[in-house]
Amino acid sequence: MTSSPTPGLTRFNTSADGDALAALHEVCASSAWASALLARRPYATTDALLAASDAATARLTARDLAEAMAGHPPIGRPKPGDPASSREQSGMAGASEALKAEMLELNLAYQERFGHVFLICATGRTGEQMRDAARTRIGNSPDQEREIVRAELGRINRIRLTRLVEEESA
Repeated sequence: MTSSPTPGLTRFNTSADGDALAALHEVCASSAWASALLARRPYATTDALLAASDAATARLTARDLAEAMAGHPPIGRPKPGDPASSREQSGMAGASEALKAEMLELNLAYQERFGHVFLICATGRTGEQMRDAARTRIGNSPDQEREIVRAELGRINRIRLTRLVEEESA
């Protein structure tokens, strides 16, 4: 990754706490996660920031995970007007109507079973891969699924943080 601070990392490190916290909430809706990352500023490298993110994600309680998941739209229905959400879910953009309908049904069944949105790091995945993951994961126990969700959230957070600190301008 990065061995010295990028302009974006420097900007993140030196921004006002409120601005940094707002940027972190765009990455992950968990207040505990965002507060943990804010408290450890400044970060010498992107790798240090990502390691802090991984550690904070590992410490999230079930309530913190629920808060984080509440910030994610269902697969196949990105947040309107949110280019990041659309970019991350681009694998569903060209999906057939049948696949979109099946994904909607799986999202609803998953949410009914687990009480939260089906969370997957959709970046780079096709609609079929996301559907297949939902089909498989719906059979998991709640404990198994919570740890899979934690891992998926960690991947999403890493991608979003990297984008945040590697962009040249805010």
